[in-house]
Amino acid sequence: MPIELRRRRALRLAWGIALCLSASYGLGLPVPILAPIFALLLLAMRSQPLPLRAAPALALLVLISAGSGLLLIPVLRHAPVSGVLLVGLGLFVCFRFSLRGGNGLLANLLVIGLTMVSAAGASDFTLALLVVEAMAKGMLLAVLSVIMAHQLFPEPADAPAMPTPPLPSAEEGAWIALRATLIVLPAFLLALIAPDRFMPLVMKSVSLGQQSCETSVRQAGRELVGSTLLAGALAIVVWGGLSLFVHLWMFFLWTLLFALLQARRLYHVVTTQQSPGFWLNCLTTMLILLGQSVQDSAAGQDVYRAFAVRLTLFLLVSLYSCAMLYWLDLRRRRQVDEF
Repeated sequence: MPIELRRRRALRLAWGIALCLSASYGLGLPVPILAPIFALLLLAMRSQPLPLRAAPALALLVLISAGSGLLLIPVLRHAPVSGVLLVGLGLFVCFRFSLRGGNGLLANLLVIGLTMVSAAGASDFTLALLVVEAMAKGMLLAVLSVIMAHQLFPEPADAPAMPTPPLPSAEEGAWIALRATLIVLPAFLLALIAPDRFMPLVMKSVSLGQQSCETSVRQAGRELVGSTLLAGALAIVVWGGLSLFVHLWMFFLWTLLFALLQARRLYHVVTTQQSPGFWLNCLTTMLILLGQSVQDSAAGQDVYRAFAVRLTLFLLVSLYSCAMLYWLDLRRRRQVDEF
């Protein structure tokens, strides 16, 4: 891929995320960090521009995917064990669908709907409706931001499509989907206890589950834990810079700068030993940490204590993800040796 095209895609990704984030917080959307994360997914998974009519279509897709979580709320309330098993089965089907060549965006939306919406609704149905509203409005804003980013940095007509990773075999895909499901489930169980406290952990675990589908066992520690540590360090730097002059436009500029630094490595403008999944997870985690810190500050909470607790939880779930990858790989090898 030509270096100029990679630079253009990196600029588009950074500008799309920064524009979406500033608009989301400026408009005061519920759960404002969802919109830039959706914009990140749309820009990272697709290099071609989206038509304007895709905005209502994708918002409708969000509502449909969130409906899967709403349907599970009565089961989680009255038969919690069966409800958790159904959520686990749904996660496995979604990850398996993605690994067999299905639409990755749809699979991600279904996973978010199954986990965040159902966990919120298990304790308060109004909270679940708020999450659904946040997802729909966030997707609308994300699509508009992606369209604007493509207007600023258009894709050349003769540009090659983004490479598609090879699909695993049916048996290997089932194992990968199983380990991704087991990575997401513990955070989901914690969110059932206190959704307002552990919802960011669910978002992080979904990102880790998706990343685990593309990570080998050898690289698990560096990919999952290393990207989380780097994201925490970058979030601290951005927060320190933002605290010097607190303004929405400064939030936009700091996000643009650090998103561009990571996007250049994601698209190999700057050569590194890390995979694109490493930088995608790092950028996602940094956005979640920053977004929650802004929300804590607006609510008058102790930002530094909340950040330390949240980063510790993110590291613990990353270590758990590594352990799950190693354990399932060991189990699989033993089964192969027995046969």
